[in-house]
Amino acid sequence: MRLSALVAVVLLAGPVVAVADTLEDKFQSLKVAVANRNAAQVKELVQEVFPLATAIMCEDPPQNPDEKEAWVQRVANAKSVGLYAEYALVTAAIGSPAATVVNLISTLEEENPKSQYLEAAYGPYLVALNQTGAAAKVPVIAEKALAYFPENEDLLLVLADTAVNHAQPDRALTYANRLVAALIKHPKPEGVSATEWDRKRNAGLGRGYWISGVIDGQRNQYVAADKNLRAALPLVQGNEPMLAAALFYLGMANYQLGKMTLNKARVLEAARFSQQCTTMNSAFADQARHNAIVMKTEADRMR
Repeated sequence: MRLSALVAVVLLAGPVVAVADTLEDKFQSLKVAVANRNAAQVKELVQEVFPLATAIMCEDPPQNPDEKEAWVQRVANAKSVGLYAEYALVTAAIGSPAATVVNLISTLEEENPKSQYLEAAYGPYLVALNQTGAAAKVPVIAEKALAYFPENEDLLLVLADTAVNHAQPDRALTYANRLVAALIKHPKPEGVSATEWDRKRNAGLGRGYWISGVIDGQRNQYVAADKNLRAALPLVQGNEPMLAAALFYLGMANYQLGKMTLNKARVLEAARFSQQCTTMNSAFADQARHNAIVMKTEADRMR
């Protein structure tokens, strides 16, 4: 039954004051369910709480001034309980099995896609979707959610990677640049350790800079490629495929920039990047080997 229909049923059930009493009972039960980490009960109670709270919040202001203070209190309490219900879904979801995470977070999305608690929930939610065999839904869900959370790093990372995998360089570049900007801007979230945040932030920055830099390199945007790939380089150490591509395009970019500015040191640096690339097992190795020879020869001709 849709929320609007549920509200109508609630309003027909009796005076709003009685509805408020029922809401308070459900609220107390919900707090117990959250404390007991009873996910099934949390979902059931939340789905009862939302229409009750909405019914009270839809109540028209009373004509009698003597009743106004009680009305204001009922509405404020209903808003507070509704917000707690959103919190309850996320709290019960985090740390639960993947299927439970998907069940509870998707419920919150349906109830309130703008919920402030979804911001931190999308990371584990997207992981859980993959784990439950619903990977195909991830890009669709992420793109829809981005309309409400345009700086969410988990959503931006998924969409950037999806665009790369679907050979959509314009979209990939846009999302990667937005991902980097968001991670630079955002402080450490509350409840996340500094170590965990640094790990997540560095991984996201590395991926964002790398995607932007590789696309810039493929498009012969040498200044942008050099800037982004130099930023990515320390963050992608240990990931050989990413590191090899970064070194290859850094070599190409610095070779061209060195030639344009008659900068021998830069051409030699380009040769070093290319030579490093040859030490890795990648599709770039043979071309990088050839490039390194050409770059060294070019440098020898320069004063």
